[in-house]
Amino acid sequence: LGFIREVAARTRTATARRMAESDLRTSETQLRLVTDALPFLVSFVDRTLTYQFANAAYRDWFGRTPEEVVGRTIPEIAGADGYAVRRAQIERALAGESVQMDLDWPRQNGGRRIADIRYLPRYDASGAVDGFYMFVQDVTALRDASTVLAQRADTLTQEVAKRTAERDEVWRLATDLLSVLHIDGRMVACNPAWTTALGWSEAELVGRSVFDLIHPDDQEHSTVGLAGLARGETVTGFENRYQHKDGSYRWLSWNAVPTGDRIFSTTRDVTAAKEQALALEATAEALRQSQKMEAVGQLTGGVAHDFNNLLTIIRSSVDFLRRPNLPEERRKRYMDAVSDTVERAAKLTGQLLAFARRQALTPEVLNVGDRLRAVADMLDTVTGARVRVVTQLPDHACFIKADLSQFETALVNMAVNARDAMDGEGTLTLRLGCGAAMPVIRNHAGADGPFAKIELSDTGSGIAEADMGRIFEPFFTTKEVGKGTGLGLSQVFGFAKQSGGDVEVQSVVGAGTTFTLYLPEVAEEAEHETPDEASGPAPGGNGQKVLVVEDNIEVGTFATQILEDLGYRTEWAANAESALIRLGTDGDGFEVVFSDVVMPGMGGIALAEELRRRLPRLPVVLASGYSHVLAENGEHGFELLHKPYSADQLSRVLRRITTGKRRHR
Repeated sequence: LGFIREVAARTRTATARRMAESDLRTSETQLRLVTDALPFLVSFVDRTLTYQFANAAYRDWFGRTPEEVVGRTIPEIAGADGYAVRRAQIERALAGESVQMDLDWPRQNGGRRIADIRYLPRYDASGAVDGFYMFVQDVTALRDASTVLAQRADTLTQEVAKRTAERDEVWRLATDLLSVLHIDGRMVACNPAWTTALGWSEAELVGRSVFDLIHPDDQEHSTVGLAGLARGETVTGFENRYQHKDGSYRWLSWNAVPTGDRIFSTTRDVTAAKEQALALEATAEALRQSQKMEAVGQLTGGVAHDFNNLLTIIRSSVDFLRRPNLPEERRKRYMDAVSDTVERAAKLTGQLLAFARRQALTPEVLNVGDRLRAVADMLDTVTGARVRVVTQLPDHACFIKADLSQFETALVNMAVNARDAMDGEGTLTLRLGCGAAMPVIRNHAGADGPFAKIELSDTGSGIAEADMGRIFEPFFTTKEVGKGTGLGLSQVFGFAKQSGGDVEVQSVVGAGTTFTLYLPEVAEEAEHETPDEASGPAPGGNGQKVLVVEDNIEVGTFATQILEDLGYRTEWAANAESALIRLGTDGDGFEVVFSDVVMPGMGGIALAEELRRRLPRLPVVLASGYSHVLAENGEHGFELLHKPYSADQLSRVLRRITTGKRRHR
């Protein structure tokens, strides 16, 4: 029985051994299949440096099969030199340390490769190192790529450093003011040009709000600009004034782009350019003044000559009127001559004021077609029988708001110019277009309109190209001495500009000329019936009390005499201040104030406005031959008499004023 047990035990042991050996062979077979598939060396070396395992990669690396490697030592496989290179790392591995190293490794074909070698110690059951695993991988491509990347990185670093140095040099040397701002306006960085231009050091500017140094008048404007940048908008050519350290201000022009919470800007000091522009403007103004003085010189030789002729008629007529026993017929003839001559003188001064655009106009809504027909009917007497006047008008009405007298005068002036160009014979065409746009004229901006387009075309000699730029200048004329003053087209130009329009001219030498007057169209306005004040004899006064305010002794004396002859009671104040004292707080019984406009101290308009405040029921009549205040705003609400005025005109105005005052009591 004991024998049987021993046999059974031995059988079981042998069976277990065979099974273990079978499992080991299976495990080794699987391990070899796995490691042989790997592209790098896998092996195990015991403490005697003998290979106990090697994969198929040894065939490529050493020209030996795994079977030829196993059982041999490292010096035998790697050679004495190869072992010497690896010896220190092998000893570290056998001491229990994991080791990694790169090694220059010869290829079988004579080339070289870089090997990544790793030793991993193995421990037995007692914890002692009984050998190490060896893994060797070809990392030539990886190391070459790393080298290339390192070289590229080094090159890039050098390039970045170079570009950074260049940028810093540009930043340092730029004459433009370069800066980085926070979106709230605080200075983050600025280049030395800021110090050069404004005197402030970098330390004084960085961290400070730009608004601390912006001119007070530009604060609101700059706040709007910064708000636009905060919304992501780009700013170009933004101008404001920035304080210099010496207390003065410099004009800066900004170009800025927002990025995140930063604003990157380039800024230029444009103070010199601004000053040059102002100097140029001053020079141009001086030139204009010089041209005006030249015009005044021409006036003394042209218009003054005409005035002397008119004064000769008046003086001669007055001398004859002083003679006793002058027949009534001749007396009337001389009186009519004086009256007509005064009217001619008044028209001449009116043309001068119209060109200067300082004439006080009385605009009203006009039906242009109706007025053109009326003027066309009148032109026959102006142009003569040999000039045929043709009108071409639209079927629908067209309205403008303009001074009727000046409008008709402008048409007559252009017609007279056309008549002279045709040498008294030809065709003059008046043409009206409505709803037109005004083009660019003499570099002045056009406008969409609508505009009334009034054309006067003639078949005359045309205007020479050399004269086209001067035809609207005052006193410029190509006519013979005594044939004209050169103010006709000047009046047209001044009237057009003051009425919100312009005048254009097109001409072909030998074929004719077309003047085109552009005036703004307006809506139709109901016409009001007004009595014809000019008809019938001038009404007299009924003892109404009039305060005459006039600084000129001769005019003041003459005005009071006229009013007394017309039946008014008068007092004369030499200035506005005296008039206010005389009127007191209740008007002292005066029913109307008749005042000049231009006087030393308080002027006539200021007096009228003060009286409107103090004595609102006391009417004021103003008189002036020239007043830029009335020209710029002819609607002060006061009656205005233009000098020279007649006794009839004065009487009618006073009668209307005093009558209206009684009706409203």
